Amino acid sequence: MTPNNFATVRDILRYAITSFNTEKLFFGHGTNNAFDEAAYLILHTLKLPLDQLEPFLDARLLQGEIDNLLRVIMRRTEDRVPAAYITNEAWLGGYRFFVDERVIVPRSFIAELIPEHFSPWVQDPAQVENILDLCTGSGCLPILMADAFPQARVEAVDISPEALQVARRNVDDYDLGDRINLVESDLYAKLPARKYDLIISNPPYVNSDSMSKLPQEYLQEPQIALAGGKDGMDLVRKIVKGAAQRLTPNGVLIVEIGNERAYAEAAFPDLELTWVTTSAGDDMVFLLTADQLQHLA
Repeated sequence: MTPNNFATVRDILRYAITSFNTEKLFFGHGTNNAFDEAAYLILHTLKLPLDQLEPFLDARLLQGEIDNLLRVIMRRTEDRVPAAYITNEAWLGGYRFFVDERVIVPRSFIAELIPEHFSPWVQDPAQVENILDLCTGSGCLPILMADAFPQARVEAVDISPEALQVARRNVDDYDLGDRINLVESDLYAKLPARKYDLIISNPPYVNSDSMSKLPQEYLQEPQIALAGGKDGMDLVRKIVKGAAQRLTPNGVLIVEIGNERAYAEAAFPDLELTWVTTSAGDDMVFLLTADQLQHLA
């Protein structure tokens, strides 16, 4: 089909969905099906409201618009570029973030827990003064945390200076530079001598076997932000051990480990991990209290 055969948004939408399904694209960066992915890319490219496809379906397109849309569809199908890298935006918890290939596309089940202030483990959100986010990437979780805990100061750590450049842009976009401190560090190594009421992390946790089988879309992301070693727990072990000395007496550690529950439980046989319920079930995020970690300090 040539560009001259397209006339309306509906034409392009149908073509995009067919192309995505034919090429068997992987959807895991904001949408989970070809229709939603195609609609998002079309609406974004045309600078239309992202939640209003129906009124525009039969709108006739200019030739330049058709050409732009076909280029976007080609990048998604032939190059397998995640939609977020094409649009330079990602959404998490209702917040919009700038993203590019310097960071993984924001996606975290921890974001679902933030509006509830990690209840019941955090009994008084107003008393949370210091928060630490390890492996911050684009800075999305610290921004959500800063809004949810308005009395708190947030330290956001990443080993990648490139990722922190993206995080800085997002922090500045939300005018939170006075409350979120970005730190280039290998986990706790360069942090000030401070204890935290909350430590959260969505670290690299993909085990080596799974890394070898990742869809092509995930290979577009920084691999340092995904690979967690043979069992996926290389950084998680360091995070848990370091938290013992970094949490306040009533502090809480929350760590996302994706599909690696079995490896996590094997890595910490002496700790009774609390598995927190998210939309994906009860095995994506675990929680530990300062009391549980005392013997590691």
